[in-house]
Amino acid sequence: MDIEYRENCLSPEDFIRLRIAVGRVATPLPQAEAALRAGLYNVTAFCEGKAVGMGRLVGDGAMYWYIQDMAVLPEYQGKGIGKSIVKRLLQHIYLHTSAGTFTTVGLMAAKGREGFYEKLGFEARPDDHSGAGMIRYIENNNRQA
Repeated sequence: MDIEYRENCLSPEDFIRLRIAVGRVATPLPQAEAALRAGLYNVTAFCEGKAVGMGRLVGDGAMYWYIQDMAVLPEYQGKGIGKSIVKRLLQHIYLHTSAGTFTTVGLMAAKGREGFYEKLGFEARPDDHSGAGMIRYIENNNRQA
């Protein structure tokens, strides 16, 4: 199986398809387009021209980076694709972190996937130094906005 990794070419359609394939909520096309435009960097894995995995970086691009939307089609999981995507995302961060400084890389692991990220050097929170990660969802049903 030949996997090709490409930078910053994730299409909104592949973004939506991959998210749905791993059990996430469908994203409306305009929202997917806006999210991809505002992101800092993304890596897409292709097999025979088909997008089979993705990962994105969001944040300020200097002090704080967040890995978002990691997804690999279920039939391609366990083949090192997700690991390779995360390593490429981290390499991008290393290249954009000034010498003599440090940066923070955060993520929200899907339930049961924490071990995958721990193998890549991430630490679960809370710990002795950091509080628990938190999240808040905002739903806007106002069609006039």
